[in-house]
Amino acid sequence: MLDIQQCCLTVVDVQGKLAQLMHGREALFKNIQILVQVANILEIPILWCQQCPDALGPTVTEIAQLLTDVKPINKSAFSCCGAEKFNARLKDSARNQILLCGIETHVCIYQTAIDLLRQDFNVNIIADAVSSRTPENKQIALNRLAAEGAKISCTEMAIFELLKTAEHPKFRQIAKLIK
Repeated sequence: MLDIQQCCLTVVDVQGKLAQLMHGREALFKNIQILVQVANILEIPILWCQQCPDALGPTVTEIAQLLTDVKPINKSAFSCCGAEKFNARLKDSARNQILLCGIETHVCIYQTAIDLLRQDFNVNIIADAVSSRTPENKQIALNRLAAEGAKISCTEMAIFELLKTAEHPKFRQIAKLIK
């Protein structure tokens, strides 16, 4: 089960024109926005990565505007773990449960998840908050990730797992985000 004190949200490469080409992009953007807002409300650390932003462009505005207190980690490796700043911030967070969202599922999400699993992190792929240009590429990646030991979840499942109870002091505030 996810635990607020052990969890870290990682937002991967939701940038520029590439983000606009994602299968189901409206739902993708909406679910990432919800995850970022929930992380902010619950004070869960957020790691925000961007793949070669000079070439691909910045993170899409609707997500970037929610990350005002977070500095982006620019990277060239497909895996976030290929960026030393990512590894340092992850270590500083002292969290072992990683929620992964972003793009593309079969490239950067996949490679990041595999690298994190090899380091014994508990990796949770938020299936409705990741995407690829084709649904087939996304599904192939999710199947391989599940076989490798990543947990496949969805936005609401992760949120309610973190809250544990309707008596959580932030329940009402968070429930408004998913209605």
